[in-house]
Amino acid sequence: MTSTTRPGFATWPALRYRDARAAIAFLTDVLGFEAVAVYGEGDRVDHAELRWTGSGGAPGGVMLGSVREDSVIAGLPAGIGAVYLAVDDDAVEAIFDRARQSAGRVVEALRDEDHGGRGFTVLDPEGVHWSVGTYAGHSG
Repeated sequence: MTSTTRPGFATWPALRYRDARAAIAFLTDVLGFEAVAVYGEGDRVDHAELRWTGSGGAPGGVMLGSVREDSVIAGLPAGIGAVYLAVDDDAVEAIFDRARQSAGRVVEALRDEDHGGRGFTVLDPEGVHWSVGTYAGHSG
């Protein structure tokens, strides 16, 4: 692939949370996702779709839900995972500032990356690693 754009490319990780509604609040309020669908009753979330439009590329997002024994991913523990979000240069500092003031825990401060770009990593309240940076992958 020689183009720097990837039309139609999207990744949708699926995550499980003990408190999916709190996870949705963290991901929308701190990292900037948009909750476009949330299904379930009370505290339980059967399925949620959070859209990410990040760095001007093709949109993607995450799907998540509450820990449920009838889920196809019931064997995965809650709060396990690592996701990288590519953002524009002018967005990374604002997201880092929100992360530092959130219920999450910054485990790697905003820094220049050896492979290019700038980024940081924050653990959400259940322990999923969210790395946010300006590196959008190699174009060639």
